[in-house]
Amino acid sequence: MSFTLNFSSVRSCVNRRKNVSRSFGLVKRRLSGGKSSDVKTRSETSAGKYFVTTPIFYVNAEPHIGHLHSALLADASHRFQKLRSPGIKTIFSTGTDEHGLKIQQSSVASGCDPMVFCNQVSQKFRTLFDLVDIGYTEYVRTVEDRHNTAVGHFFKKLKDNGHIYRGNYSGWYCVSDEAYLTELQVREVQLQSGEKKLVSAESGHPVEWNSEDNYMFKLSSFRQDLQYWLKDDQRVQPERYLQELRGWVSEDLHDLSVSRPNKRVSWGILVPEDSQHTIYVWVDALVNYLTVAGYPDQMVWPPDVQVLGKDILRFHGIYWPALLMAAGLDPPNKLLCHSHWTIEGEKMSKSKGNVVCPKDRVERYTSDGLRYFLLREGTPHSDSSWSDTRAVRLLNAELADSLGNLLNRCTAQSLNPHQQRPPLCPQYKGNMPLAGQKLVEQLIILPDLVEKHYTNFNFYRGIDVIMAAVRQANLFVQEERPWELKNQTDRTKLDSVLRVALEAVRTAGIALQPIIPKLASHLLDATGVPDHQRCWNSMREGFYNTNQGELSTPYKLGSRTKLFGKIKE
Repeated sequence: MSFTLNFSSVRSCVNRRKNVSRSFGLVKRRLSGGKSSDVKTRSETSAGKYFVTTPIFYVNAEPHIGHLHSALLADASHRFQKLRSPGIKTIFSTGTDEHGLKIQQSSVASGCDPMVFCNQVSQKFRTLFDLVDIGYTEYVRTVEDRHNTAVGHFFKKLKDNGHIYRGNYSGWYCVSDEAYLTELQVREVQLQSGEKKLVSAESGHPVEWNSEDNYMFKLSSFRQDLQYWLKDDQRVQPERYLQELRGWVSEDLHDLSVSRPNKRVSWGILVPEDSQHTIYVWVDALVNYLTVAGYPDQMVWPPDVQVLGKDILRFHGIYWPALLMAAGLDPPNKLLCHSHWTIEGEKMSKSKGNVVCPKDRVERYTSDGLRYFLLREGTPHSDSSWSDTRAVRLLNAELADSLGNLLNRCTAQSLNPHQQRPPLCPQYKGNMPLAGQKLVEQLIILPDLVEKHYTNFNFYRGIDVIMAAVRQANLFVQEERPWELKNQTDRTKLDSVLRVALEAVRTAGIALQPIIPKLASHLLDATGVPDHQRCWNSMREGFYNTNQGELSTPYKLGSRTKLFGKIKE
């Protein structure tokens, strides 16, 4: 059975489904003591710049899969924005957090100087990110002079604006989390030995009672400002974490201790004009985003999106925006908070020793294979469970079999002796079989639908749309049986079948560039897609456009390649 597809009706459906861009309102009021900021910010339109950050990663131990997942979310978003807006100015920052009591203790335990210890571990993060093609533009370390300058200026700004005071702070302190906790944030657990112990309700790490004279930040004064900032339903994604933040802010906010006695925490940045105190490591760490933006001089601000794990949501969703407002600066436009990777139901943790080594998995799955699995299986709204068996089967099924075999079929010398993307016959276009009609519908909708998912950081959903089209393309090829059509004297139908299938390969290759950049590049090279036709709008050639004149033009293929080798279980 065959019928004529109404391209204009499908195209109108695409228009209705287009994602509507949102602009994020700035905080209406700022408690900055009536003093304006002395920082010159360079305001650029959202179309003219893109600023994305990862959290900076603590160097008390080596990187694991969870760290890489954070970096991949930011990297995929960064790559997508550059594809969507070629020539856009971008900042993509990552780096390492290298101060605080935990680093001080870890360096002592390792028997080396803190700076030597930090250099070694920070380099491991950087090496991993380079290995997995994390395309950062800034790699910041909190031991850098530029960061020291930014932190000192920021702290002094808070103090000058009247938001810092001296006070005694007593409470439960969690060394692992580098944070004081309220009574509501502490719970009692029973160890296997029968001993009872108090731990952080959020992280499960042990706490101890501590009392000391510190500098305090008037966090309690910013409750209404934070509530206003969080009114925007798109401010924090996924929605569950926005609601969590709103719940925390609705409770009483206690003032925040923003320094530690230097005699207890010496490895850090000193409070300006007070060498007896070290700036609280979380204030130090959060300012890294200002450091890469050029603070305290002229800078691009605020970030478009800041990627973080759910375990540090309170620091980024309450402390950070309040500190920025106190300094006379805008909070970030958006927070993307993601869930964790687990093993057997437990969060991966350096302290528990149940981490998955990324470098080992790169050796087994390749860098793009690991990227694909983490972005395919990792969901921001719920924890994901790591499984090597699942990784092997997924990569074999989708990259080697579905995508790899489709490419091989379309470029096989026996079926495509002229090694080209052949022209599509108009008569065939209007009378495709059912499998072809469905494939064309998917290819028309795909650019806008995947764009919507990528814009919302739901990369796993975008990949699902792409792979559904790839599977449909394989069904179409199977139904049309080009290996039989090659025996016909007239190649018109065979060429048309190959062109339709190659349109699926081309579209998938462009859309997968933020996910698997190396493999996507190989795929586009093999199908003869020139560099200037690989941006996001290039997908909107072919079936997406109403005239579809591009489909009648043949293109020379590139060198044949094996896309992804099957992995042994």
